[in-house]
Amino acid sequence: MSLIDFYNAVLNENGKPSDFPVSIEHIDFKKGDVITDYDEVENFVYFINNGLVELSIISYTSEKIIDFFFENEMVASLTSFLLQSASDVKLTALLDCRLERVNYSDLMHAYDHDLGMNKFGRKIMEGAYIRKSNREKALLTKTAEEVYTEMFEKQPKYISYIPVNKIAKYLGIHPESLSRIRKKLNS
Repeated sequence: MSLIDFYNAVLNENGKPSDFPVSIEHIDFKKGDVITDYDEVENFVYFINNGLVELSIISYTSEKIIDFFFENEMVASLTSFLLQSASDVKLTALLDCRLERVNYSDLMHAYDHDLGMNKFGRKIMEGAYIRKSNREKALLTKTAEEVYTEMFEKQPKYISYIPVNKIAKYLGIHPESLSRIRKKLNS
């Protein structure tokens, strides 16, 4: 799926690529490449055509994984992008990635001058808020096994590509605990 296809699906439209109100740049990242690093200002919002992206943050003791983003999803260091300030998170390609990106100034101009893009942006922000809220609720109310099971059900295609230590960091548990959970679920 392309960003334009995604845009049309979100808005339930059938617009042509020539109708898209911002320019899109295609960019590839290799597995392990940093897309946006700590302290960089995020100048782009990305749509994942193919691949897997990790969002991480440094805590007082170690690096923590906040989330994973998959094919046909939008990703950015959102706070940095919106405030045009230094990023407190890092985006890393966990697999080779093919992304489409839109730069900040083009998007802000489109928000001011194109009702469809404004509506699209609102819907994407609503989705990002719901995703964040659901993640916080899961951390407070679900066991690591429940969160892992949901993750596996939602993204079975990609779960095997995420190293065990990264899934464990995401769940806030030790890799040995995740191995026990996986063993229990596979028996």
